[in-house]
Amino acid sequence: MQYTINVGGHLMDLGTPQVMGILNVTPDSFYAGSRKQTECEIAERANQIIGEGGTMIDVGAFSTRPGAPEVSEEEEMARLRFGLEIVRREQPNAVVSVDTFRPKVAQMAVEEYGVDIINDVSEGGLTGVVDRPLEDELQAKGGIPPIFAMVAKLGVPYILMSVKPTVEEMIVAFSHEVQQLRDLGVKDIILDPGFGFGKTLDQNYKLMANLNKLKALELPLLVGVSRKSMIFKLLDTDPMGALNGTTVLHTLSLLQGASILRVHDVKEAVETVKIVNYKC
Repeated sequence: MQYTINVGGHLMDLGTPQVMGILNVTPDSFYAGSRKQTECEIAERANQIIGEGGTMIDVGAFSTRPGAPEVSEEEEMARLRFGLEIVRREQPNAVVSVDTFRPKVAQMAVEEYGVDIINDVSEGGLTGVVDRPLEDELQAKGGIPPIFAMVAKLGVPYILMSVKPTVEEMIVAFSHEVQQLRDLGVKDIILDPGFGFGKTLDQNYKLMANLNKLKALELPLLVGVSRKSMIFKLLDTDPMGALNGTTVLHTLSLLQGASILRVHDVKEAVETVKIVNYKC
């Protein structure tokens, strides 16, 4: 199925899978190679992502690794302002997404730096990223996630990630959440099955084996498996030793219809897309 998303007034064709490079302006993300804090490091990483064939830069300022300390909203904003200023200077035409679950942070990123996409790993606020459930806050607001309302106001594409453990539960939840977003006027929605979030090792691999079932929702799919524990725990290694396993899972994801790969290793992912997508 061919998908397009409206990015800053221009249609981005997802018929050919896109590669989103990770740029973490954090000191504690799980993969040390993604942590960029100085001006020089951030500039180099932004240029590397685009130079190696990536078409999106995903900037994060709040680590979602297990056990990560919570970062205040003010600190998250300060980190993002510092990082986005450099990214926009170095790659003014790049498609930039911000990895956040906080409405005010999303608003700042879009209104101050023209960020193109909001990437939310909390399933609309259903769960906190540091094992702190947010359901009570949701219920107080009538069941409509505040981030949903903010994305609708901002008019940017939204990546909705699932913390559900099975494809079946995921499809039910996604269907409800997508309808909420549509009712608010959100036009461009990308689904992320959330590998590594709320899932056991076995559940992650069962999800990978059944990824194509999410096609029933008729929305583009983002897959983020890069160097995650589902790879290095199975292979008895660590994030540094998980590149080969990452490429294998990227291949499986593309064969099942993934439209976007969110990755640490851009060159390798771009090559994977080129091979899998090659038409002779």
